[in-house]
Amino acid sequence: MNSSNRRNFLKQLSLGGVAVLSIPDIVSAAVKAEKPKKVTMKKGAVILFQGDSITDAGRKRDNFAVNNGNALGGGYPLLAASSLLLKHPDKNLQCYNKGISGNKVFQLADRWEADCLSLKPDILSILIGVNDYWHTLSGNYKGTLQTYRDDYDKLLTRTREQLPDVQLIIGEPFAVSGVKVVDDKWYPLFNEYRAAAKELATKHNAVFIPYQAVFDKAITAAPGIYWTGDGVHPTIAGAQLMAEAWMQCVK
Repeated sequence: MNSSNRRNFLKQLSLGGVAVLSIPDIVSAAVKAEKPKKVTMKKGAVILFQGDSITDAGRKRDNFAVNNGNALGGGYPLLAASSLLLKHPDKNLQCYNKGISGNKVFQLADRWEADCLSLKPDILSILIGVNDYWHTLSGNYKGTLQTYRDDYDKLLTRTREQLPDVQLIIGEPFAVSGVKVVDDKWYPLFNEYRAAAKELATKHNAVFIPYQAVFDKAITAAPGIYWTGDGVHPTIAGAQLMAEAWMQCVK
């Protein structure tokens, strides 16, 4: 959206020319179709967010404190953790973020012992996959859809074997088409990465968050650039959108 179109959009918005839905309404409409099961928060639960830059969100990686804003970063993990801690002050929840910018599934696997298994999370939330596709476009990564599926399957199997009681949440890789880096060459192949994540969520008995549907519905209320600056990384509004979707998967 160019600056002129954006000004026109904002003008229409101020005049009531665009029907604006609340974020909870947007999220509910998107998540409802999945009829997701929900994870349960027990007292003292350890909640771990894992993934790439969308999860990392500028966190201080040398800060290992629990429930700490700098350690959680500025994205959806911070917002979701804040909501959890507000909602459950009696449960002594422990929230961590170990996402790292640029990561693909094999890089999660390389650091899984230190950044996941050793923390013994009760709830493990993973959002990974956009780089597994995106980085192939530059020619610097030779992984395929099958690589993504196989690597992710092995990682989840390994996790289940070592943490049999962990409650898994798998976020759908997403992209907002027509915003900067996301153009026609992403499709239809990127959709197959999304489908693979959903298949693996079913296979490994994980809650699945349909982030693509959430963003697709959100752009009916505001343009894509409002929710993501480049088509991949959420703005603060997009991060709140994701946190709302995440919270709908928690009892």
